[in-house]
Amino acid sequence: MNSAETLPVLDCCGGLSNVDYTQVDMSVLSDLTRHVDPTEPRFLVAVIAIIFNPFFWNVVARWEHRTRGLTRLFGGPYVACYCLGILILLLNVYRSHSITVAMKGQPRLELMDRVQVYYAGAALLAVGSLFVISSFLALGFTGTFLGDYFGILMEQKVAGFPFNVLENPMYWGSTANYLGLALMNASPVGVVLTAVVALSYRVAIAYEGPFTEEIYRRRSQRCKHQ
Repeated sequence: MNSAETLPVLDCCGGLSNVDYTQVDMSVLSDLTRHVDPTEPRFLVAVIAIIFNPFFWNVVARWEHRTRGLTRLFGGPYVACYCLGILILLLNVYRSHSITVAMKGQPRLELMDRVQVYYAGAALLAVGSLFVISSFLALGFTGTFLGDYFGILMEQKVAGFPFNVLENPMYWGSTANYLGLALMNASPVGVVLTAVVALSYRVAIAYEGPFTEEIYRRRSQRCKHQ
C-alpha cells in the first residue's frame, strides 16, 4: 500500500455526535430513582449504621492492641474480648434492623417481585447463613470477635470449611444474607444497601488483613528467639 492510499473511516451510526439522545429510553433510570430515595432519613440511618460498625470495631480493637485499655478495664483479655464481642453483636442487630426499616420505608420493584427472584434470595440467605455459622464454629467466639487484638492468638490458621472455599467467609456470608433479604423483599433499596455493606467490608478487610498478619508474624519471631 502506498502513502497516497488511505484507510476508510468506520463511522458507526454517523458518529456519536449524530446520536439523537432524546430517543434514549430513560425509563429504567427513572424507575430506579422512584424506588430509591437516598435522602430518605431511614435510608441514611441504615448507611450510617453500616459504615459505623466496622469502623468502630477496628478503631477499638487497634486501640486495645496498642494500650491494653480494655484488658485493664475488665480485668483480663477474655472478659474484655467477650464484652466487645457482645457489643459488636448488638451493633450488628441494630444494623440489620435499620436495613429492614429502610427497605420497608421505600417501594418494592415490580421487576423483582416474582417467585424466581424470591427463591434466589432464599438460596442466598441459606448459603450466607451457612458461611456465617460455620465460620463462627471454626473460629470460636474470641477468634470471631478480634481476640487476636487482645493477645488471644490461635495456635494455627484455620484451613477447613468454609475458609477453604473463600477468604473472609464471615463477611461475605453476611453480605449474601443482606442481598438475599433484599431479593426476597423485592427491594431495590435493599440491593443498594447491600452494596454499601460489601464496600464497607472490603475496606475493613484491607485494614484488618495486614494488621492481623503482622500480629502473628511478631509472635512467630518471638517463638524463634525463645
